[in-house]
Amino acid sequence: MRFTGVRTAHAVIAPLVAVPLALGAFAPHVYAQAPTPSPTGTFGPDCSELPRSGGGSVAAMAEQKVADAAAGSRQLAQLTAALKQAGLDDTLNRSDNITLFAPTNHAFNSLSEAQRDSLLNDPERLKKVLTYHVVDADVTPSELPNGSFKTLEGSQLTTSGSGTTFKVNSTADIVCGNITTANATVYLIDGLLTPPD
Repeated sequence: MRFTGVRTAHAVIAPLVAVPLALGAFAPHVYAQAPTPSPTGTFGPDCSELPRSGGGSVAAMAEQKVADAAAGSRQLAQLTAALKQAGLDDTLNRSDNITLFAPTNHAFNSLSEAQRDSLLNDPERLKKVLTYHVVDADVTPSELPNGSFKTLEGSQLTTSGSGTTFKVNSTADIVCGNITTANATVYLIDGLLTPPD
């Protein structure tokens, strides 16, 4: 009798277990996840290094043309010097609705001294490299996850990533993004981009 009761219990429980398992076969195996929302305002680990007020702050940069805004930022001192040397500072200030992927001092310092001197002493190459960092359109954070943009130099650059972590050309990280100036959007990057030959 004891064994019969056990068999009866198994006979009742087995179908109850089998039904959810059978239904599970029809359940989708991949669950769609909501896309990560695009960041609003400035974002990135180096944004905390921007001054809270005065020159180089987000508020001050918003009132200035892009080359002037870069000149007020300690993080962009070497870019500012390079733009002046290439004669591009006025060009950028006169442009409207552009995007500057701005290499920081760290980006320039990642070059060897010989590489940096070679670049800065070759006006034609310097202009080509710097204009490759400029897009003649307003690139918004929502376009960064899988973006491809034509630069003033004439070639394409790409962006990838999600959340608040993005790369440009898979080589440079956006360390502070979506900084608004009077005529441009600026994304600070930690590497110098090289246009294709």
